[in-house]
This record gives sequence, structure tokens and C-alpha cells, in this order.
Amino acid sequence: MLFANADADNAVDDYVSQARRAHDLGVPHVWVAQQFDHDAITLAGLIGAAVPGLGVGTAVVPFNPRHPLTVASQAQTVQAATHGNFSLGLGLGAHEPERVSYGQSWPGTVDRLREHLTVLRSVFDTGAVDFHGEHYTAAPNWPVRLAGGTPVPVYVAAMGPKALRVAGELADGTLPYLAGPRTLEEFIVPTITEAAADAGRPAPRIIAFVPAQVTDDVEAARTAAAEQLAFYATIPSYQKVIAREGITDLTDLTAIGNPDAVRRVVQRYRDAGATDIVLSAIERTRPDERLWESAGTL
Repeated sequence: MLFANADADNAVDDYVSQARRAHDLGVPHVWVAQQFDHDAITLAGLIGAAVPGLGVGTAVVPFNPRHPLTVASQAQTVQAATHGNFSLGLGLGAHEPERVSYGQSWPGTVDRLREHLTVLRSVFDTGAVDFHGEHYTAAPNWPVRLAGGTPVPVYVAAMGPKALRVAGELADGTLPYLAGPRTLEEFIVPTITEAAADAGRPAPRIIAFVPAQVTDDVEAARTAAAEQLAFYATIPSYQKVIAREGITDLTDLTAIGNPDAVRRVVQRYRDAGATDIVLSAIERTRPDERLWESAGTL
């Protein structure tokens, strides 16, 4: 994961510089999160165009309040700009942050997700769409396919059973964060894999995001991690995942220590069924080159 550098004079230039440096160190794929000060899909396109061959993705863009036709056009534009190296990661969002930020929230999250993915799937797979649902209508009389803009892999940060089944049916995988090895092995992997098989789709990718830091001061890093992760413990979907994992301390889900310690944690996630591991730095105010160096050799 790339994060904004607190010392940067120009955020976009710095993100590109970070991505180039990470790529030089052997990191094959970088991800950026949606924020209110930058647009993640646009930023991913700028990074991918500036650093040829580097995989770029969004982790994640909440699909509310975005219409799927808008997301489809953005994603195809970025896919063309990156010459096929873009991955679209979508999130379900959370009612309370949406209410505070936008002054409204959207009910029927899983049903909205299904309709949103149905429109995206139609645009990306067929180049056309004619959809009339309860939450979305997408029936334009103009082209929706951009030359060079497909295919677009779509991943959903799904961790609940209903969302995982929808993701298995209509997306290419999931992007779980703070879902530990036990949760992956016993719940997430079998649920989404079964749904994909029932829908006749390929086995989904399980892209696990793990909070991490390469450091000699483990205690200080765990303290910082506890502060950073406390927000997630207030969100119901994360509370359920944490309970399923059987832990009381969120720092138990982190990879902190020397490179060998981080590798051991990463291997636990792989053994649990993760197809990809994304290291998400605990120190987010400036680039963590020690973490990138480790990521490039995992």
C-alpha cells in the first residue's frame, strides 16, 4: 500500500516517486486507498502510466455514492492508460461514515453491491448494458466500451457471508483487511470459492491486506498499530471478523519485527489460502523502504 508522504510538496508527484522506488526494489504491485483529498482511480492511472509494468490497484473505492457507469468509464480509462495493469478494488463502505460525510446513507448494501457489479460485469464483459434494477438503472444509447480499457479485474472488500457470495458470483476475488489466517481458511476462502464455482467462474483471488512494519522496536510499532487500528474495531463488519478470529488485540493480526518475522506471518496467510499478500504500512506518514525491500523479496 502507498500512503501520502507528509513531507511532500506535490502529492501526486510523490506517489509516482514512491511507486517507482517500490518497483525498483522488486515490488510487483502497489495499491492506493480512496480518500477525500484524492481520487484513487485517477491516482492509480497516473502511477501506472508513469511506471510501466507496475501493477496498480484501488483498495478500496467505496461504491457509494458512485454510479456503476461512472466507475466503469473511470476504470476503463485507467486500464487503457496503464496498458492492462490496473485492478479495481471496491468497498461496501459504512453507514455512519457515509452519513457524516455525505449527509445520507444507503440501505440495502448487499443488494446494491449485486446491482453495481452486474452493471460493471456487463460493460466489461460484453461492451453493452441494459439494466433496470431497484437501485440502479444503466441503459445508455451510446458506447460504453473503451478501446484498450478491458478486461478490468474487479475485487470486492467483502468479509460477510452475503457479500462474499455476491463477490464470488460477479467479481474476480476479494480484498480482506484485518481478516486473519483462521478467518481466511475457515470462512472467507471456502465461502467465496464455492460461490464462484456455483456461478461457473474461475477460482477467485484472495488478496489479503496485512498491517506490517519492519522494525527493531517491536513494542513501539505494536503501540502505533493499536492506535491506527482502533477505528476498525468500531465498524460492525470488522467486529464480526475480529470475533471470528478469536482475538482481543488487533495487533495480533499484524506483521511486525525483522524481515524474517514478517515473512513468517506472510506464510501463515498463504497457508490459509491467500493468493496474494499486500503489506500495509503501520507508519503512514512517510515511505517505509525497509518494508518495501522485504515485500520485494517475499
